[in-house]
Parts: sequence; structure tokens; C-alpha cells
Amino acid sequence: MGLFKKNPFGHILFLKRWLIRIMGAMTHRRFKGFNELQIEGSDNIRNLPERGVLFVSNHQTYFADVVAMFHVFNASLHGRDDSIKNIGYLWNPKLNIYYVAASETMKSGLLPKILAYAGSISVERTWREKGKDVNRQVKMSDISNIGRALDDGWVITFPQGTTKPWKPIRRGTAHIIKKYKPIVVPIVIDGFRRSFDKKGINIKKRGILQSMEIKEPLEFDYDNETIEEIVNKLEHAIEQHPSFLKVIPVEELEKAEEMNTKRRWNY
Repeated sequence: MGLFKKNPFGHILFLKRWLIRIMGAMTHRRFKGFNELQIEGSDNIRNLPERGVLFVSNHQTYFADVVAMFHVFNASLHGRDDSIKNIGYLWNPKLNIYYVAASETMKSGLLPKILAYAGSISVERTWREKGKDVNRQVKMSDISNIGRALDDGWVITFPQGTTKPWKPIRRGTAHIIKKYKPIVVPIVIDGFRRSFDKKGINIKKRGILQSMEIKEPLEFDYDNETIEEIVNKLEHAIEQHPSFLKVIPVEELEKAEEMNTKRRWNY
């Protein structure tokens, strides 16, 4: 690889490689140390093609979720079975992993700007900006950039567009699926909201059992399924459909997690 070789977004791969190595080493203990990340489905990562994959997930913090995915994806590709033990996998990371993030978030400070270089596809929110509701048209350049990233590798997106649970999925994700026909892999995460602050930078509580389930790819009839049908399928896949609220109340889940934390620190 040439020293100054760039990806389609103009990022120098040599710099990106070292950035992922350094940031990965700095954050590893957040998922295997201060807290514990339980992983399920790493085989589903290893069976994916090199490009054209869209990961869809629920969202709990601005940055910790996607950082954990970078760890899990690279660990899985280097033979780890549902584990991020031994950070040697960071020495040769997959460089064509991208994630969709709000432009205002990625411009909010030095650290977000550094993290953006690791693979952010910045998009302008059409419904919210600086804490206020807005109503603007989707920028076609944002859609095109996601398409370019899919052509080059893997893309992580959080289709609810917010860290609040049980919010509806934005239709834009369904349009991207119909337009670019990627392999769609659902991910369900938990515990990050209790582990970190909203930005996912500061540790809020230690001893939390975090979880990440990588499910098998979804099947779509890209040409005939409607936007509504795709949205409904995504909501069920990432377990954010309203019907999941009827299974276990959120209060009971939080209480169970709190009890689990106490048991882990008092064994």
C-alpha cells in the first residue's frame, strides 16, 4: 500500500490505520476491563463480502456504539470467536469501514473531528439541528456518499437517527436499501447507555454488562417491497418495533441490569 494512498473520501489510509490502532488501544478497556462486552454472532461478520454491506443498529451513545463495532468487526475478521481479547487485531484493521453520523455532531470538537477521519460519512439531519426541530430536504450528495462508501466497503448506520429508544426508523434508510441493494446485517446493542454518558466518551458507571448481537443478513425483495415494508422489517430486526415494548417493560430491563451489575461486583 502506497504511503499516501487515499480512500474515495480523500482520507490517507496510512494515517487512518494508525488512528484506528491508537484510538482502539485507548478504548479497548472500555469494553473489556471497566465493563464487559458480551458478543454474539461473530461468525456472521466473517461470512460477509469485502464491500456492499450495510449494518443497521439501534443507537445508545454518539460514539461508544460505533467504536465497539470497530473492535468487534476487526476482532471477528482476525479469528476471535465472540471476543475482543488480545488487541493484536488492531495492527491490521479493516480500513473500509464507514459509519453514518450527523454533520453537527462530527464538527462539535477536536475529538469528533479525529473520529470522523476514522470513517465518518457526515450527513445533515433533515428533522433536527442544534436541539431544534427543522424540516429540510435530503441532500442528494449525502445519499451519494453513502453509496460511494458501500461501493468501497462496509457502512454502519443507526436508522432511528437518535440515541432515544423506541423511536421510529427514518425512511431514508429504506430508500438507500432499495437504491443500492446492499447486504443488510442487523445489530442489537444494550448496556452502552448505562455505561457511558450520552456522547459515549465519559464512563458513567463501571461493571456494566454490555451486549452486541450480530444477526444474520436480512432478505429483501429490493424491487417489490415497499418502503413501509422495509421499515417494518428493520424495526423488528433491531428490536425497536413497538411490539417489543409489550414483551418486557423497560423498567424491568433496567432493574435486571442493575441487579446483574451488583452481582458482578460482589461475587
